Amino acid sequence: MIKSLEIKDYALIEHIQIEFFPGLNIITGETGAGKSILIDAMGLLLGDRASSEIVRKGATKSFVEGIFDVSDNTKVKSILDENEIDFQNELIIRREISQKGNNRCFVNDSPVSLNVIKELGDILVDLHGQHEHQSLLRTETHIDFLDNYSNNQSILKEYQIVYSKIKSKEKELKDLLAKEQSIKEKREIYQFQLNEIESVNPQPYEDENINNELNILENSEKLLQLSEEIYNLLYESDNSVLDQLAEVKNKLSQLIKIDSSLSELESEFDSVSISLKEISSSIRKYRNQISIEPEEVEAKRERLNSINLLKKKYGLSIENVLAYKEKISKEIALAENFSDEINKIKKEIFLLKETLYEIANKLSTNRKKNSSKVESEVKSVLKNLGINSPSFEIRFSAVESDDFFEKDKSKIGYNIKGIDNVEFFISTNPGEDLKPLIKVASGGEISRIMLALKTALAKNDKLPLLVFDEIDTGISGRVAQKVGQALLDLAKYHQIIAITHLPQIAAFAEHHFVVEKIQSDDRSVSQIKYLSEEERIFEIAKLLSGEQVTQTSLESARQLINSK
Repeated sequence: MIKSLEIKDYALIEHIQIEFFPGLNIITGETGAGKSILIDAMGLLLGDRASSEIVRKGATKSFVEGIFDVSDNTKVKSILDENEIDFQNELIIRREISQKGNNRCFVNDSPVSLNVIKELGDILVDLHGQHEHQSLLRTETHIDFLDNYSNNQSILKEYQIVYSKIKSKEKELKDLLAKEQSIKEKREIYQFQLNEIESVNPQPYEDENINNELNILENSEKLLQLSEEIYNLLYESDNSVLDQLAEVKNKLSQLIKIDSSLSELESEFDSVSISLKEISSSIRKYRNQISIEPEEVEAKRERLNSINLLKKKYGLSIENVLAYKEKISKEIALAENFSDEINKIKKEIFLLKETLYEIANKLSTNRKKNSSKVESEVKSVLKNLGINSPSFEIRFSAVESDDFFEKDKSKIGYNIKGIDNVEFFISTNPGEDLKPLIKVASGGEISRIMLALKTALAKNDKLPLLVFDEIDTGISGRVAQKVGQALLDLAKYHQIIAITHLPQIAAFAEHHFVVEKIQSDDRSVSQIKYLSEEERIFEIAKLLSGEQVTQTSLESARQLINSK
């Protein structure tokens, strides 16, 4: 729902800020006061196109901002996620239109395109009047309204999951058929490449291991020399480290005999001697293992060259070479079993289509079963709203599509919503042929038709805010009272904002606003005011009797409010 609306420097509006409430919000005011300007400004928040002509004279830009409560609204969250905008429980939409014609759009203070604003507007508000946001006047939405009424959400989701799987499999088949000739042409090349890789048969990280081994083998003479020198210094040579330690040990023993306080040094010295003996023994074993094998070095060099050649041809690393090997192996296997693979995918598509057809029939049956209920409810409400002999039909037609089921030698088209096209037809006058809803008259009549449809679909319609402009055009006081009651009933399921000139409708308001035009600095300015209970009575009395409010009209206003 919309929580607040702020408008600045828009046509006759200098600056207003309105706080709206859940339930039925009624706006009244004299003709020309600016009620329609208010609705036009709201239309900007829904993605309507804007002209620089709406910028108030003397201002550089117009500003319209709406704050919406979107807590738990997953559709809004999805759109924000797609556009990398943080989701919050309050959604702030802002439009700025400059005198130069520049148009800036913001969502939660992030700049966005007009299309994003329009996307959000389409799922937040249904605006009925001389505006584009009339979802029921878009034929493609009729099936959605019927599905909402029929509680088809779960079965439709099941249908669309299978539909997506079919689309994925069909793309897989299309891609496979497209590459058939290419694979057959490349088969010999792939086979040659596979043989080349398999003849070397490189193993993961083998090149790194060979490089490490070659580093040792190519330096074996140096390793032998160094290990020999270390062993001689520690053990083998005259005056070796261990010989000198033996002499030190002898002298240390003599010291200890004289001064026993040095006895702890003897065990530490023994530990050092043992460590050095172990080191010299390890060096001797290492020295004895070193062998200079030119043939082994050469063999490893040749092996490394073969691996490096594969890396150069097929991907810079052994991992890439092996990945390429796997890829061309699959391509060769595919070329050898192409028909089998195609038949396998075709069979999968056939089985998925069988499942989809069953679900599509369930959907269609449920829609047709509920369509008669909607027809009856809409006609009943239209009669209450002063259209005496209404006719309303939900017509089904076959889907025309390149996607189809083949049943009993006929083709049944389908799309992402099933096998049905759904369109609403209506006639509001006796003897008049039914016409598509999108071709009916505009103004108050279309608003009442919308109200009837919304009333019938109210419990399952997901749009949080409905706005009705000029809903009372051409109706009598008796019918107006029924329109007011219908709006109040609808407000149990949606937030409603309705503009009216009739006291019988205004009396049903749960929250009442009045738009007034005043003179400020020799200029006309539109303002809006939230009315207290007493002010409501006075405003409705004005609607009843005109500017000259009498005690009788005040009493009549009270009776209207109390009789709802």
